[in-house]
Amino acid sequence: MSGHSKWSTIKRKKAKVDAERGKAFTKVIKEITIAARAGGGDPEANPRLRTAVLAAKAVNMPQDNIKKAIAKGTGELEGVSYEEITYEGYAPHGVAVMLECTTDNKNRTAPEIRHLFSKYGGNLAENGAVAWVFERKGLITIPKEGNDEDTVMEAALEAGADDIKSEDAEYFEVYTEPSDLHTVLDGIEKAGVSPETAELIQIPTNTVTLDEKQAEQVIKVIDLFEEHDDVNKVWANFDIPAEVMEKLGA
Repeated sequence: MSGHSKWSTIKRKKAKVDAERGKAFTKVIKEITIAARAGGGDPEANPRLRTAVLAAKAVNMPQDNIKKAIAKGTGELEGVSYEEITYEGYAPHGVAVMLECTTDNKNRTAPEIRHLFSKYGGNLAENGAVAWVFERKGLITIPKEGNDEDTVMEAALEAGADDIKSEDAEYFEVYTEPSDLHTVLDGIEKAGVSPETAELIQIPTNTVTLDEKQAEQVIKVIDLFEEHDDVNKVWANFDIPAEVMEKLGA
């Protein structure tokens, strides 16, 4: 899945650029608000909030914004009521797509998502139609700069991680079972290692390999989803070979 891995790296870099334009801030604020509403405003006692705060720090969100989002979630400040929805469908060339969304009006979001699927020849499907293509995992990213590989490996494995990868140029990637994400995160931090992000992800169990033209079409669709304010995460089962990535200038 080298192509998929490269695309994940590109998305991570894009998120930081988007943060400068405020897009990532909006999405992270929604997640912090929902997490605080569901489990309280103390990140140490609320694992989901803790990972949301990590995501906020990864895009350099000011501490004051984080505190306000938590306060809105706990009801200390007035805020919008959000609902979480997952949409499933197919992009062009049979690429399976899952969208994790947060909305204050699903009657607005649903037709907009349907339109984005159909714009380039894809289609929105029923829930469960493509979920079987993906396996849910925990992912912790740790900057390589300032962190020794042996220390990271030892800390992650002792904490119960499933796998550690170092293929990314900038990050170690630690994979866990979904239920073990926060236990492994705790163990890594107690070992003196500082992760940048921790999240639940969807890893495709099989992939559709795309040529240059197909990749351009699919990336256009993925970009449309990622630009939508209500879409938090996009998961897709495509693979772009390294030589195609180079032609695309990625």
